[in-house]
Amino acid sequence: MKRISSLLAITLAAFTSFSSSVWADEKPFSIAIHGGAGTITKAKLTPEQQQAYRDKLTEAVNAGYKVLETGGDSVVAIQAAIRVLENSPLFNAGVGAVYTYDGMHEMDASIMDGKTMNAGAVSGVKHIKNPIELANAVMNSSPHVMLSGAGAEEFALTQGFTLVPANHFDTESRYKQLQDAKAKLKQAESEIGSKSPDYQASNTPPRLDYLDLDYKFGTVGAVALDKSGNLAAGTSTGGMTAKRFGRIGDSPVIGAGTYAENGVCAVSATGHGEYFIRYHVAGDICARVKYQNKSIIQAADEVINQRLITAGGTGGVIAIDQRGNIATPFNTEGMYRATRKNGEPADVMIWRDM
Repeated sequence: MKRISSLLAITLAAFTSFSSSVWADEKPFSIAIHGGAGTITKAKLTPEQQQAYRDKLTEAVNAGYKVLETGGDSVVAIQAAIRVLENSPLFNAGVGAVYTYDGMHEMDASIMDGKTMNAGAVSGVKHIKNPIELANAVMNSSPHVMLSGAGAEEFALTQGFTLVPANHFDTESRYKQLQDAKAKLKQAESEIGSKSPDYQASNTPPRLDYLDLDYKFGTVGAVALDKSGNLAAGTSTGGMTAKRFGRIGDSPVIGAGTYAENGVCAVSATGHGEYFIRYHVAGDICARVKYQNKSIIQAADEVINQRLITAGGTGGVIAIDQRGNIATPFNTEGMYRATRKNGEPADVMIWRDM
């Protein structure tokens, strides 16, 4: 009888161990990335250009997925994905950053760890190859949440970062975009001046509202859930074409362009930043999940396609919940994005239907 009991105990222990192993392997993990939203017209993208975007999005989402698949942390995964996008001239971040009105590059980034609710952000940096890495350093090695400009770069030096020359981020296509934007601004200023005698006297700068949507936003970001159930979000951008006076958008603002909280959701946004700040977009989505028990898909859709668009705000988000469910709503013509869940291939999309 004792022998039978011993065999039974051994069998149960083995079964429990096996079950625990299988359960651990089946823990959900997933990642979503975006490369910006806007007027992405199919007719304006050649098949070769479309493929270039899809290839880079695939590379980025797979870089983050590889970290998660091997049991890595969600914060590490989103940085791996975002670095790929920051290093590509296809996207408005890092080497593909747009130009300011004065022909410079001023980049913003933020990151948030849903496990600790710690966050880090930088704004207006000009010599940081991968701003998302500096945002992570602020999160982990600084008592502050956001550092800006020269101060952020001084901090970077204390953390062992190597500054790169400003022209590291130059691209011909972005420079042409700046020239086009300045021409439109000059025309708008002339038209306003002719209609309002007090305009020039007031010394008010031309409003960027007169620029097309494509000049106003373009961002990269990632959200992830790792096998331990930790959520993280990160966002990086070159900002708005022809921006002036140290303008800062939503990307480095926690709760507006980036947010993550374990057990709730993680969000990274891309769009007309002023609206995302005013309407606290990332935080609002997670609040609806947390306090109204709405699904991540419903919450994200309500904020982007109802509340935000009613206010005149354009853009989109990628969002992920504690179970690895993903939402990627946008109210523009297109949004570069890719997702990948455990055991599934990458899903890469540009428009609503593909």
